[in-house]
Amino acid sequence: MSAYFEELDYRPTPIGALSLRRRRDLKSGEDIFEIKLGDDFLMSSLFTASEIALARLGLGAVQGPGLDVVVGGLGLGYTAKAVLEHNNVASLLVVDALAAVIDWHNEGLVPLGRELTADPRCHFVHGDFFALAASVAGFDAAAPGRRFDAVLVDIDHSPDALLDSRNAAFYGEDGLVRLATHLRPGGAFGLWSNDRPDDAFTARLARVFANARAEEVTFHNPLQDSPFTQTVYLGTKRAMAAS
Repeated sequence: MSAYFEELDYRPTPIGALSLRRRRDLKSGEDIFEIKLGDDFLMSSLFTASEIALARLGLGAVQGPGLDVVVGGLGLGYTAKAVLEHNNVASLLVVDALAAVIDWHNEGLVPLGRELTADPRCHFVHGDFFALAASVAGFDAAAPGRRFDAVLVDIDHSPDALLDSRNAAFYGEDGLVRLATHLRPGGAFGLWSNDRPDDAFTARLARVFANARAEEVTFHNPLQDSPFTQTVYLGTKRAMAAS
């Protein structure tokens, strides 16, 4: 392979062909890692501001030490890394339906893989995040019904632009209600979106959570040499009333 481009892995999946690529950015001289599903770009190490903001905003909405967190969607690991940078995080489950993505981290094929696998707080779960969110047992097979302080999701492009049409129910009011059952009182739900805020989805969040808002995350897009805005949605579950 050329020093300027390399396909590190390629695998067929039930939802399309998945590939991990490394390319050299000729302007900066840095290696850029990209994950593609068919013709769609799922993740690029060139754009990580909103993935990091998802962790920062989500954990900023919860209080106390010993936090237990779920991240839906491993990708290149930037949200997971940002979660683990918080010293008050006790445990992190990262759920991904694509075994290849977990393999890439375990094998050190992606830049953050070794760092995540070396942290004893971090555990990868190979599973369908949306099915687990809709289930009574939840995300931890070793502790059915376990609840968490934060659930942060970065899988689909937006609540309306889905990688798999079967995910749609999660973004409806009933799906969000089921997700909220896996949160402790005062717990936070965070959702990444590639689009600008959708008032209809924010209103839906507000019908399920005690507090809901959409935070714009704007960063410089070097490919277009212009600002680009994505969104992090946040919903906070009502805290338990003091006795």
